[in-house]
Amino acid sequence: MATKRDYYEVLGVPKGASAAEIKQAYRKLALQHHPDRNSAPGSTEKFKEISEAYAVLSDEKKRAQYDQYGHAGFDQMYSQEDIFRSADFSGFEDVFRSFGIDPFGGFGGSMFRDMFGMGGRRGGRMREYGADLETAVEITLEEAAEGLKKDISYHRSKACSRCGGSGSEPGSSRSTCPACNGRGQVQQARRAGPMAFYTVTTCGRCRGEGSVVEKPCKSCGGAGKASSNEHIKVNVPPGVHSGMRLHLEGLGEYGRDGPGDLFVRVYVKQHGMFERRDDDLWMDAPISFARAAMGGEIEVPTLTGKAKLHVPAGTASHTVFRLKGEGMPRLGRGGKGDEMVRVLIDVPKRLGGKQKELLRQFEEEGKKKDGMFGF
Repeated sequence: MATKRDYYEVLGVPKGASAAEIKQAYRKLALQHHPDRNSAPGSTEKFKEISEAYAVLSDEKKRAQYDQYGHAGFDQMYSQEDIFRSADFSGFEDVFRSFGIDPFGGFGGSMFRDMFGMGGRRGGRMREYGADLETAVEITLEEAAEGLKKDISYHRSKACSRCGGSGSEPGSSRSTCPACNGRGQVQQARRAGPMAFYTVTTCGRCRGEGSVVEKPCKSCGGAGKASSNEHIKVNVPPGVHSGMRLHLEGLGEYGRDGPGDLFVRVYVKQHGMFERRDDDLWMDAPISFARAAMGGEIEVPTLTGKAKLHVPAGTASHTVFRLKGEGMPRLGRGGKGDEMVRVLIDVPKRLGGKQKELLRQFEEEGKKKDGMFGF
């Protein structure tokens, strides 16, 4: 698969561009590359590219996710259908039509509906795509840091092995649809006084095919598909965030014009010691009053082992120290986050006689040195 260009680069805007600047950039490029206006080689692909970039960057939520994860993470979360399903292209119709272009009819319209997997017609019949499926897996924080291949089992429909998805018994033929006489469409009339209004719709019996199955397949009963239990291995990338969806193309439900996709939502179990914040890991490390006062080196756990941490003399409770590069991998960006260690002074609840006496001596010395008041 070719590497996608950065969406900001595609539209020619900086990362901090406003919504108005993004809309203006798309307006200019869409007029330049719309296939109804530009017949140059590559204009179709260019128009698709800029439309996808606008669909993402004009959506506040998708833009924030793209900024955080880049293409590597974002493309695993959204299919093209997801990207365009909620995209707002309103406000551009008047501009396109001022140049004699029908933006969502003709070729441009078919591109949004068909080429981006959003339904439509092809060859006189309704396109039938398989539905997307979603399943979930649960992994540990350590597995999220390392990445792994996860075994997944799920249920989906596939093309019938007997008829190959046609729905017809092998060796049999199809006959002309009696409902539409092979046209694939039916006309309906509606009268309002002396006026008659006609509408043409896709034939519901043959679904626009113009023909129907004469002898249904014995295995699938004419449905063209059969249920299947699937077992696959999914690559979970290092640095995956809890709730993120992994996108596997073509592994969804069967459809005559192409299968749907499978989305695997990953949930990361809560860790007993570490709390994840973006790509950083936070933990609390209890230390004694003596260590906080005198300073010294302590040993703290990391996801991969242990690390030494220097505590300066006179450290206050809740002071936070940073261990560079001991956090989670940055998904799609390289490098790692940090481990943030918050030291908490552990005040003993019970003291022995000697300990009490030493603390009294410590307190008295402090009074003499600093003129402190005792309480």
